[in-house]
Amino acid sequence: QVQLVESGGGLVQAGGSLRLSCAASGRTFSSYAMGWFRQAPGKEREFVAVISWNGGSTYYADSVKGRFTISRDNAKNTVYLQMPSLKPEDTAVYYCAASGVAGTPIEVRYYDYWGQGTQVTVSS
Repeated sequence: QVQLVESGGGLVQAGGSLRLSCAASGRTFSSYAMGWFRQAPGKEREFVAVISWNGGSTYYADSVKGRFTISRDNAKNTVYLQMPSLKPEDTAVYYCAASGVAGTPIEVRYYDYWGQGTQVTVSS
């Protein structure tokens, strides 16, 4: 069992930055790929970024590639999402999730555990 708690969301102006954190409980954190997803009002949850269990591989959605950076610290059981140059279209609830699937899964159905989400609002 893994419990995930996100933090770091908030209200920021366009062009600003936020860093999301996701703290995990359980001693098996390092065995999971960790992903970030987001869901805007009226839209389906969408993939944002994923990092493999050891941090050796990452993958990003086209909409954030080159802007966002995912990282993890297995000693702290924490995964991060650095989000500079934010745009109004980045506004959503952001969720972190843990997957037991090898590699860098990008589909919701491959994720076993989810956090409660943190709101990110980017004003224009």
